Order: sequence, then C-alpha cells, then structure tokens
Amino acid sequence: MTESHNNQKKIAVVNDFSGFGRCSIAVALPIISAMKIQCCPVPTSIFSNHTGFDSYFFEDYTDRMKPYIAEWRKLGLHFDGICTGFLGSVEQISIVSEFLREFGKNEDGGKKTIVLIDPVMGDYGKLYPTYTMEMCLEMKKLVQYADILTPNLTEACILTDTPYREHWRVAEIEKMAETLSQMGPEKVVVTGIPQHSFVANLCYEKGQGCKVMRTHKIGTSRSGTGDIFASILAADAVNGVAFEESVKKASNFIKKCILSSIERNIPLTDGVCFEDHLGTLAR
Repeated sequence: MTESHNNQKKIAVVNDFSGFGRCSIAVALPIISAMKIQCCPVPTSIFSNHTGFDSYFFEDYTDRMKPYIAEWRKLGLHFDGICTGFLGSVEQISIVSEFLREFGKNEDGGKKTIVLIDPVMGDYGKLYPTYTMEMCLEMKKLVQYADILTPNLTEACILTDTPYREHWRVAEIEKMAETLSQMGPEKVVVTGIPQHSFVANLCYEKGQGCKVMRTHKIGTSRSGTGDIFASILAADAVNGVAFEESVKKASNFIKKCILSSIERNIPLTDGVCFEDHLGTLAR
C-alpha cells in the first residue's frame, strides 16, 4: 500500500511569521488546528514582532519560498484549503500565483481545494507603506484564484478602483462586492464597515445576493483580528460550514477575544487573547 501524506484535512497558510504580537501564521496555526485541520505554513518573512511596534527584527523569506515549496511537491501534498495573507512584494505575489495554480487545482475525482485570499493591502483609506501600485495590479490578478475573498472597505475600494470615502450606502458596498465576485471569487465578505455604534460585514455570494451582519463595536482595532477572521472562514469552508454561519461565528469569536483583551489590559499592539476562547472553536 502506497504511503500518503493526504489522509487528513490540511490547509496551507501563506503569510509572514511574527514571534510576538499575535498575527499572521502565529494566529492561523492554533486556530486552524483547534478546528481539527492540519495547518501547513509557508512563511513569506520572519518578524520578531510585527511592524506595529516601534522596533522589530525582520528577515525576508522570498528567496527561500520556491525551494521550500519544492519539497512539498516531492511529498505529493494535496491541500483541502489554501489561505493567503500579507504579501510583501511583486515577486511574492508571483510565487503565490504559481503555488495556487499548482496546489489549488482539483485532484482527479477528488475534493476541490478551497482558496481564501485576504488581500492585505491597506486600511482607513490608505495603502500600507510597503505597498506599491504595481503590487496592487498584481493583487487584482491574484484575486481570480480565490473562492473566498475577505477585503476590508479600503481594500475593496483599491481592487475595484473606487474612490474611498467615510460613509457608504449598503447598496454601494454590495455593488463593489459584486464587482469583486466577477473577478473570480464565488464568495466575498467586505469586513469592518463602520455603522455608528456597530461594525458590519457584508457577505456576498454569487447568485444569492448579499447579507449584512452587524455586531456592537467594542474597543479599538487590534492587530491580528483579520488573520483570526480569515483562519476561521478557511477552516469552516473546508469543514463544510455555510458561509454566513461562518462569518457570524468569526465575528462573535473576535468580539469575545477583544473583550478578554480589554479585561486583561492587553496593549493594542499585542493582538487579542484568543487563547482564552480556542476551546469554543473545537466544538
């Protein structure tokens, strides 16, 4: 009998690794694992602590990504899901495109690999300092490989060439989500939409229209919450959980984590105390 490394559900996570600050791979690994799926990281760079801190150690992993992935090719790995996060250069986006074409294709007669792309490009109406217009153009191309896309409002605007502003009607955001869906993904969730004392997520599914889900706004935004959100959605998708139910679960989980972080007086840079609530995801 031939040995196979594919007898358990697996999600590959392409993102940076931060040793402190609870974001990226350091968040995805425990969350996806708690949801009974093996998490297989592909590091894009290594940080001692994330860039929200005044000082940090950083090592770019771009040159090592291809030989790293080549070893997975030798093992004949198949992934039930692939989740991509922050990508630091045009070259990294190109490597990830290649990875999705190879490892994101369906096995003969097997289950489809579900690809979730979190286009981490900017927030509050501005690109992140490391992001260039060339990278934005490449990210627009990468979106075609997504089954699920999770942009915030800023990223949705960038990807659809829509001028950013503070106030939106739901119908306008739905139109953006529809445009994004036409670029490839079946499912789009535009996250972090401010609505007075609420924060909303707009879920759009091809052929089913949109639904807005709101939760009461608590505290200030913290690092890593987007990574938590994407990890829960990716794991739920692989486990066959309905999209809207998954978005609701992820939003409620993050809300509980933020409350715990406020109670413990955790600095904003340090992310959220998701460890307190990991057990609830395993149910």
